[in-house]
Amino acid sequence: MTQQKRQKRAISGWIILNKPYDVTSTQAVGKIKWLYSAKKGGHAGTLDPLATGILPIALGEATKTVPHVQDGVKIYEFDLKWGSTTTTDDVEGEVTATSDVRPTKDQLEAVLPQFTGVITQVPPAFSAIKINGERAYDLARAGEKVDVPPREVEIDAFELIAHGQDLSTFRVTCQKGTYVRALARDIAESLGSKGHVSRLHRAAVGPFTDDDAVTINEIEALELHERDAALRPLNDAVGHLPEVALDDRQAQLVRMGNPALLIGRNAPIALDEAYATYKGEMVALGFVEKGQFKPSRVIVAS
Repeated sequence: MTQQKRQKRAISGWIILNKPYDVTSTQAVGKIKWLYSAKKGGHAGTLDPLATGILPIALGEATKTVPHVQDGVKIYEFDLKWGSTTTTDDVEGEVTATSDVRPTKDQLEAVLPQFTGVITQVPPAFSAIKINGERAYDLARAGEKVDVPPREVEIDAFELIAHGQDLSTFRVTCQKGTYVRALARDIAESLGSKGHVSRLHRAAVGPFTDDDAVTINEIEALELHERDAALRPLNDAVGHLPEVALDDRQAQLVRMGNPALLIGRNAPIALDEAYATYKGEMVALGFVEKGQFKPSRVIVAS
């Protein structure tokens, strides 16, 4: 007797996963989708398999809000292992060079301002960046020489948390597109040494932090109705945008993709970006022009 196929559900919301070590972001999304029997899911920014920490996973209609999380500020905590560089700039790769130079705490703190603000970095060869339509890591694994073009990234804050003879711990706040492995490599090089990332943890992505995170084991321990209750609302992803509260008639218009005239003394006249709600639930993403809310992405009611 064959097992009955699981029925997929049109369920929507966010799970802020504390991704475990040695699990890919794609595998993590697949596991969460399976646990929720969700029809659709995705994540807001790839996290290296050997990294742990915040992987925001969007189910159903929450996938429409992914860019607002993905483009948010990131916070990473990482250990820099002194003495060697690797092909991957982390512990997974083969050692390519070594050095006996070990910088002092004062030397490290003195160089950090050079890596704060808008800087130029060359992402690791083992990265998801596309070169001539192919992922850099696929080319690197195939043994090809990979020349990844430099890019500008923005580092908001860089702090040395602890320093020892062979290991230093940092906390970095940065914008989208920053490669921590490249930061570690370049800091070591700037001090005449070699180094690579031996531990990487993402502590925040956009509005979500470690305090919001749950583990796969914690979700597995819940009954299905409890899992549903653990989902975070779509609104949590767009709290940085102005909220436009609609009445019943306005919500009906917007749900059909039509603009809705906003009335009242405090109704906005123009907003570049906003989200509309009806009785607290998100109805659409859009903007306000000439006193009308105009939807760009309508949220299908569950």
